[in-house]
Amino acid sequence: MAIKVYVGMSADMIHPGHLNIIKEASKLGEVIIGLLTDKAIASYKRLPALKYEQRKLIIESIRGVSEVVAQNELDYSPNLLKLKPDYVVHGDDWKKGPQQQTRQKVIDTLKEWGGQLHEVPYTQGISSTQLNQSIKEIGTTPEIRMDRLRRLIESKPVVRVMEAHNGLTGLIVENITAEQDGRTKEFDAMWLSSLTDSTAKGKPDIEAVDVTSRLHGLNDILEVTTKPIIYDGDTGGIPEHFVFTVKKLERLGVSAIIIEDKTGLKKNSLFGTDVAQTQDTIEKFCHKISEGKKAQVTKSFMIIARIESLILQQGIDDAITRAKAYIEAGADGVMIHSKEKNGEEIMEFCRRYNKLEKRVPLVAVPSSYNHMYEEQLREAGINVIIYANHLLRSAYPAMVEVAKSILIHERSFEANDQCMSIKEILNLIPGTK
Repeated sequence: MAIKVYVGMSADMIHPGHLNIIKEASKLGEVIIGLLTDKAIASYKRLPALKYEQRKLIIESIRGVSEVVAQNELDYSPNLLKLKPDYVVHGDDWKKGPQQQTRQKVIDTLKEWGGQLHEVPYTQGISSTQLNQSIKEIGTTPEIRMDRLRRLIESKPVVRVMEAHNGLTGLIVENITAEQDGRTKEFDAMWLSSLTDSTAKGKPDIEAVDVTSRLHGLNDILEVTTKPIIYDGDTGGIPEHFVFTVKKLERLGVSAIIIEDKTGLKKNSLFGTDVAQTQDTIEKFCHKISEGKKAQVTKSFMIIARIESLILQQGIDDAITRAKAYIEAGADGVMIHSKEKNGEEIMEFCRRYNKLEKRVPLVAVPSSYNHMYEEQLREAGINVIIYANHLLRSAYPAMVEVAKSILIHERSFEANDQCMSIKEILNLIPGTK
């Protein structure tokens, strides 16, 4: 009976290190590659540039590979218990760092049938991080960027989205990371908010900034980033105008537009019933959704319907009725909005929404109920969480304090600790040097 050798890898970008591992493994027996799925990779780091099917096709063509099987999680054990290989081959770089526990579990599992772990010396001079950075510097295409949001929703337990309102904030969302428990956390996508777009221009959030003007800011972000963008479309305007907005955004590579089911002069939803706000009829809003879907060219672009029933105190029954209708009209996602701080009506909506026969991804903007953790929202069935205006809201107080300090002290020295150094700001923007 042939000797079975198992090699787990993500293989997002094939480099000499991967080829060396496969070469060494093939000396021991027939090589079975456990190729991590998009979902498995996204559980601990960024979504891979290539889809699972594309990566599988590449690995299958490499000499020495006998078979490729899906590894659905970071843990090797399920596949090892099923295949019972004689060897597992891996680079020796996982002896330290976040993969130590995974390595130990492999050793413990192999002991059950006398299998062995064979570790290959790490190939020097190869850095996946540097390769990823090089690809990011090259940029992306509209098609790749647009499709990425759907892939994220399919692969991640929850998609984390942060507001960006210019090129600088786009770079922050693109590059900021945080290390926690051996995993790298980052924002998955960007939210182009009409509120922050308007506020940054010193104008009220009443759709006073038209689509053409907003596209200038969008282009600034597109030029310096690669992550997917969700565009705040307010009401979407009349259907005849909405179809052109869809075509423009799709052509630029925006992943999705969210439109709210209100009519008349736009007022920010968090005013609730304190100001006059009128909800559109179900029939008219469904017509707008269906016209938008007819106008798009690709299957990647998403139209997400934002339900204002809870904001306007129309109740959960009305919100669920609208969700059903909007999904039938072709909505690719549903956003439920609430200004209640305890989050209870959002949770009740989620419970009822999850029982719908036909369900699409659910989006939430927890600005009011911001005490709730992402895990709570995920468990309730929310797929996408948008932090809608936090970069702008945090920047304004900081700028005010610095301006006041300069007025009071008649010099800028006292404000030094609240400002980046000149060197830092010059290094912040790629290509400045």
